[in-house]
Amino acid sequence: MTSLPPIEQPSPTPDAVAPEVISPEPISPVIFPLWRLLVPLALQAMLILAVPAEALYIYLTGKMAIIQTQPVDPYDFMRGYSQTLSYEISNPENISKLPGWQELNQGDGSGRLFVILEAPATDQENANANAIPKAWQPVAVRRELPENLPPNRVAIKGRLVSNWQIQYGLETYYMPEDQRDKINQEIQQLQANRQSFVVEVKVSNQGDAMAVSLWVGSNNYRF
Repeated sequence: MTSLPPIEQPSPTPDAVAPEVISPEPISPVIFPLWRLLVPLALQAMLILAVPAEALYIYLTGKMAIIQTQPVDPYDFMRGYSQTLSYEISNPENISKLPGWQELNQGDGSGRLFVILEAPATDQENANANAIPKAWQPVAVRRELPENLPPNRVAIKGRLVSNWQIQYGLETYYMPEDQRDKINQEIQQLQANRQSFVVEVKVSNQGDAMAVSLWVGSNNYRF
C-alpha cells in the first residue's frame, strides 16, 4: 500500500501592511535680506528728491538776475499747464558778437557755454523794491565757468543745441490755470505797446539757474 503525498497547505496570506504615512517636510519661508528691499527704495527716494533738492539749493544760495524774454504770441503763451519760453540770450545771433564767442566755436563740441550777465547800473543806484526790475545785459561768453566775477555779474550755464537755439533749463515752466487768462490779457496789452516782460531767476555759483518769477509789467507772478 502506497502512501499518498502530503497535501500542501496554502501559505497563509500575509497580513496587510498599513501604508506608511510620510509627513511632508515643512517648507521654510523664503526670507529675503532686508537690505534687498531697502536699497532699491533708498535709490528711488534719492532720485525723486534729487531734482527738488537741487532746486532748493539754487534758490537758497543762488544770486538773483533778470533775463529778458523774446516776444511771444500771446495766443499761444498760456494755452496749457506748461509753456516753453524763449529769451533774448536763447538766440545765438544775439550773443555771437560778444567777447569769447569765437573761442567758444573752437570748443570740444559739447555745446556747453556760460553767458555772463551784468546788472544794469540804474538798478544799483536806484534800488527800489517796488520798481519793475530791468533785464541784465549779456557782456561776454565763456566756454568754461569764469572765476572771481564781480558782484554785479553772474555766469549762467547754457547749451548750444543748434545754430539757432541755446537752452538754459529755464524754457518750461508752470502756471496755475486760474491765472492764465489774466496773464494772457496783460501780455497782449504789453506787446500792443511794444513792451516785453522779464523773468527773475536765481543762478548758482556753478551756473545752474532756476526761474523764480515772471514780471508782466508791474505784476509779479511767482512760479
